[in-house]
Amino acid sequence: MKLPRTPLIAIATIIGLIAAAGLFILPRLHQRDAPCEAHEFEGSRFIVCTYDARRQDMRLYSRGPNGGYLRSFEALQAALGDDAVHVRFAVNAGMFNETGAPIGLYVQDGEEQKSISLTDGPGNFHLKPNGVFWQGQDGALHIEVSDDYAREMRTPRWATQSGPMLLINGELHPRIAEDGASRLIRNGVGLRDGHTAYFVISSGFVSFGRFARFFRDDLKCRDALFLDGTVSSIWAPSIGRYDDNHELGPMVVVLDRN
Repeated sequence: MKLPRTPLIAIATIIGLIAAAGLFILPRLHQRDAPCEAHEFEGSRFIVCTYDARRQDMRLYSRGPNGGYLRSFEALQAALGDDAVHVRFAVNAGMFNETGAPIGLYVQDGEEQKSISLTDGPGNFHLKPNGVFWQGQDGALHIEVSDDYAREMRTPRWATQSGPMLLINGELHPRIAEDGASRLIRNGVGLRDGHTAYFVISSGFVSFGRFARFFRDDLKCRDALFLDGTVSSIWAPSIGRYDDNHELGPMVVVLDRN
């Protein structure tokens, strides 16, 4: 039966008002589940990708099936094979040498491929304290100062060492200036709790201080670790990002569970 024209107009008007008010359930659920979102903070823009260890899986990659270092998201995608369709996002995950080998602790699926480094030296990695991002066999997520990690003799499933620490128990690294002269595209990881990690990359050049405050003041993290500021890269299908302008070292990838 054909409805009168007036009720149809009224129904369309009501639907339009509901949509304008953002009351439709499905789009709101989709937005909350978005892997990566843009944030504005102190005049800078950041891309924040969320890993929920209760709902998604995380892996670290350094070498490919043939034993060589992967060095790119294209190589990572090939190594993932059929699992590549489940990728929520991937980022570079720690300091490395000229061959792509990690220079600090690196554990892949329970196998320690590089031992922890507690030595002094140049560069951001040695701006002590540096730290370790790791996931235990129980799935819990941790960021620890490297000396504390080494003292406790941890047995992680996944781990990568980088530096410097950005936040330590809610406080900025003691050697990071409020807004220092160094400006780079930076990426890092922070923990909201034992199952929620935020992987962040800046969309422009930012100082260490602003980057660290973003984790503390916007994302409400207590601990955060710097990953890099020279080759910072992201592969995020949901926002159309597939960076390929740097040779990478270790990479972290988060996937939807099958």
